[in-house]
Amino acid sequence: MLAHSSHLPIALDYIDQNHDIAAGDEEGIMLALQQRHRVRHIRLLMPGSHLRKLVPAIDGEFPMLESLFVELPEEDRYNTNLILPKTFRPPHLCRLLLTDVDLSPVLQILTTCVSLVTLSLHDIYPAYFSPNDLLQHLSLLSQLKSLTINFHHDPSNAVIERELLGAPIMTRVTFPDLRRFLFRGANAYLEVLLSHMTTPILETLVVFFPHRVMFSTANLLQFMGTTKNLVLTTAKFKFDDTGIIVEVYPNEEAEICAFYLDVACRYLDEQVSSMAQLFDGFSPVFSAVERLAFAYEKRMWAHSEVDRSPWHRLLRSFRNVKTLLVEYDLVGELSRCLESDDDEFVLGLLPELKELSYSSGGYLSGDEFNGFINARQVAGRPVTLVRR
Repeated sequence: MLAHSSHLPIALDYIDQNHDIAAGDEEGIMLALQQRHRVRHIRLLMPGSHLRKLVPAIDGEFPMLESLFVELPEEDRYNTNLILPKTFRPPHLCRLLLTDVDLSPVLQILTTCVSLVTLSLHDIYPAYFSPNDLLQHLSLLSQLKSLTINFHHDPSNAVIERELLGAPIMTRVTFPDLRRFLFRGANAYLEVLLSHMTTPILETLVVFFPHRVMFSTANLLQFMGTTKNLVLTTAKFKFDDTGIIVEVYPNEEAEICAFYLDVACRYLDEQVSSMAQLFDGFSPVFSAVERLAFAYEKRMWAHSEVDRSPWHRLLRSFRNVKTLLVEYDLVGELSRCLESDDDEFVLGLLPELKELSYSSGGYLSGDEFNGFINARQVAGRPVTLVRR
């Protein structure tokens, strides 16, 4: 078929995560990759054993190639370490997504991909290169609109990471068109990157951190504070037995969040303490948040009560919240947190709150928040209580 359609462009799209590919299919893919001057799109999603054979054929110049996606099934990641040929040259490449590849040749290839609009690098290894090396190569990609840097977390690399992060950073990068930035990896690595990045029109920031109790956020705070398009008005905290997810939206109706944070942390007391420490300096960034929600998906294990102070510290980051929503499994925690005989405390925590809405359940008496509601009423700052 390829021989009888020599004038047509080729879109190579092969997706099979679970099975061995037939010999005829593998032969057809290899034959298509040899038609370098015709290939416009490549997407290969298959087990690593097959990709190791096919990826070396993505070699030489592909003058028409606009998108390249090389993906591995979840169970094959972290140990395949694919190697893209250093001689691969796609001068008009616009979209590049790679999973579990050796990054060294990829960084060299990026020097020829100045038209890239989307770059997604998944499950890469921070121990193999310094932040300065990464920034130097990214600095050539001035047309980027979406950037994903996803490091494979390996605790054994901690010492090497510290050495790399201690090296001087000479490169500063401006991405004039970047609208979405996703980062998964060490908190310290992100702090270094953000201190040397400028993204004037960024609209979405997504961050995943491995388990950690203490965070450094000075550069993250400054970065978010200087990104004018990062509008934040509605915040949602979701706790469960794997971690915390924070979603902050530009408005209540928005389906895509402007800021997304995922921290791996198992127990509720650690989760709340981590969030309190992380958000402690973020009050200026979240000054526009008027709607705040807390949810907790409790699994088979029970949690002990969380000390009030980290809850208070977290809530103080949202001083302009007017509506607070509390889901069923956190009603006990939050109602206890808001109890106090101190009028100054009652007025100082969520001072602009107008409505407190909570979901009811079998064990709830219906008066969990009455103490807080009565104290605010007496203080002249009434709050409407809504039981759902």
